[in-house]
Amino acid sequence: MNSIQQTFANSHQAGRGVLVVYVTAGDPSLEETVEIMTTVAEAGADIVELGIPYSDPLADGPTIQAASQRALEAGTTIQGVFDCATQIRQRISIPLVIMTCYNPILQFGPEAFAVEASNIGVDGVVASDLPPSEADEWCAVAAEHNIAAIFLVAPTTPQQRVARAVECTTGFVYAVARPGVTGARDQLPEDLKGSVARIRQVTDLPIAVGFGISTPQQVAAVCEIADGAIVGSAVINIIAEASDHEARLPQVSQFVSGLAAATRW
Repeated sequence: MNSIQQTFANSHQAGRGVLVVYVTAGDPSLEETVEIMTTVAEAGADIVELGIPYSDPLADGPTIQAASQRALEAGTTIQGVFDCATQIRQRISIPLVIMTCYNPILQFGPEAFAVEASNIGVDGVVASDLPPSEADEWCAVAAEHNIAAIFLVAPTTPQQRVARAVECTTGFVYAVARPGVTGARDQLPEDLKGSVARIRQVTDLPIAVGFGISTPQQVAAVCEIADGAIVGSAVINIIAEASDHEARLPQVSQFVSGLAAATRW
């Protein structure tokens, strides 16, 4: 059992779901990302996801696209994200996951990417647009370097492909709450319970739900259905809208603390 799966097991034993929080690296700067991620962990997140900004995303909604654009304009690179992750790992002990499209991994080199991530202490990688049917090479490289592979499953994914995705997964299954892109939503989809049940038919792996989860009430509802909730855009909105660095960290801390409190059954 790797550290990600152990985190889910420990939380389940404690009677609570897992809170996963996503932040785009380099927004507003890599230095501030280190502080933000440290704050997120201290506020009660169980797993943190560090996003590599990319100019041509497939699943990112307007909020994360804007964050990625700001990060790229600030000069963020893949190596810069790794340097940022190194500093984050020195400050936190909870699982650290990198989320990226697969093209940056290809450009960096899958072997080199996995080696760098492993040396830092990254626990898992979400390659958001990598089809499981084409993931054998990446999964082998990741496994060789003790990096958990995490794949997305959407409500529209055919059951045969769901089975293939969970077969490749060695961390948690990232259940997409709704078709479309990321972004805060006012309500959870009515068919979410059925979507999660469909994944449970083919795996015992932990399932965390993301895309549109933005409030403590939604986190609580998700944790009654799945093993964890993933929140990204709502946190990024706070980061973007804060008046300055001094205001940003307390606001992030307060918001994440509220989300963490909502994970208890």
